[in-house]
Amino acid sequence: MPAALREFTLPTAAIAAALLLFGLLVSFAGVNPLDVWFILFKGAFGDWFSWQNTLQRAAPLMLTALCVAIPARAGLVVIGGEGALVLGGLACAAAAHAVPLPFNMFGSLIACIAGAIVGAAWIALAGWLRQYRGINETISSLLLAYIAIGIFKHLVEGMLRDPASLNKPSTHSLDAGLLIGGIAGSDVHWGLVIGVVACIALGFWLRATPSGFSVRVVGGNPRAAQLVGLPASRLIIGACAIGGACAGVAGAVEVAAVHTNANASLIAGYGYAGILVAFIARHNPFAIIPVAILFGGFGAAGSMLQRRLGLPDASVLVLQGIAFVLILASEGLRMVDWKRVTARRLRLRMPEKAPT
Repeated sequence: MPAALREFTLPTAAIAAALLLFGLLVSFAGVNPLDVWFILFKGAFGDWFSWQNTLQRAAPLMLTALCVAIPARAGLVVIGGEGALVLGGLACAAAAHAVPLPFNMFGSLIACIAGAIVGAAWIALAGWLRQYRGINETISSLLLAYIAIGIFKHLVEGMLRDPASLNKPSTHSLDAGLLIGGIAGSDVHWGLVIGVVACIALGFWLRATPSGFSVRVVGGNPRAAQLVGLPASRLIIGACAIGGACAGVAGAVEVAAVHTNANASLIAGYGYAGILVAFIARHNPFAIIPVAILFGGFGAAGSMLQRRLGLPDASVLVLQGIAFVLILASEGLRMVDWKRVTARRLRLRMPEKAPT
């Protein structure tokens, strides 16, 4: 099987198998799998309202997937995008009130940059711990995510809390001039454009620039990178910072375009879903765009599954979990030489010639 075809076929087959298994599971609850598949499609892509909901959810998924994909190109497995996202959102909300910002697009940009800086520093810390203290980045980034959520809750419910927020603690709301509006009057905010541009820009950066090539060399063979004089530690920490900045921007956009302030709704699991998107896309920034739209559609259809079929709203998380397991399992099939396997089976089936 050609490499390009394998890159497309295996993830597609894994997602199709996940849908089949999900249909089998819901059938035990007395629900027709055909109805589930139909509503999944209708809730995600059935009409313009569904498309708006899907694209709105896809925007943060693109950015949090980049938080996994860019460090992965440098050889790291970073899964702490959720922490960078919530701190990025908190930084956006705090900057809007700590600094006198102009109530226009420039002010929104500064608030988003604040989120990017905090997110970059948080994930770069995981890279620094890996390079200079030998701490596994997967474990450290995950634990840092829990620390980030703890800091977020402490500040939102403490010194940054808006006294007017009673039942649901939150920061002060952003001024209307700092909010990120919809594209052409739709519910799809400009965060989608930011996500698409970030994926395309980073995809070209990895493929067409010397620094991007250096990151890929470090990820492919760190020892060889050091032998040819590449600053491996600096490149790895830089890749983590870029990924963290993307997740921080995702949190800032969620605050400036969706919630208008930092509150517990920001902890929606986009950082963890981004891990799945990045793995299905094979850490390819270009492929992240369609995969994020697909899984944004799954998330958008969750409420319709609940209303129409009585399934829990979180049932789509089961679908995502099944897809993740099957994607990991498909990695074992990626390196199989199917021609050799087929030839071996044919040899075993052919009867041996009798000696003359």
